[in-house]
Amino acid sequence: MKLKGKRNVTLEHDASPIRPNAEDTSANHEPTQEEIRRRAYEIYLERNGLPGDELDDWLRAERELQKVALFKRGWNRLQKQHHPDSEDGN
Repeated sequence: MKLKGKRNVTLEHDASPIRPNAEDTSANHEPTQEEIRRRAYEIYLERNGLPGDELDDWLRAERELQKVALFKRGWNRLQKQHHPDSEDGN
């Protein structure tokens, strides 16, 4: 859908609402395409929705989510060392 006015803006009908930290992801997985897409869209909104930096948004989202996954893996490893009887690391 195009909005009429000074700017051509494309609205995404099928975009799911952004819910920060709504999903508890497994500490042992790489970010999914959907997770990266959502974070890239958040970054786009943080930039006031200005077009032209989609690739940079995607790459930044990918880096951020990979760092989070790496941190969680390390954290879970530490938890298991200190609490070896716990299955989930908590």
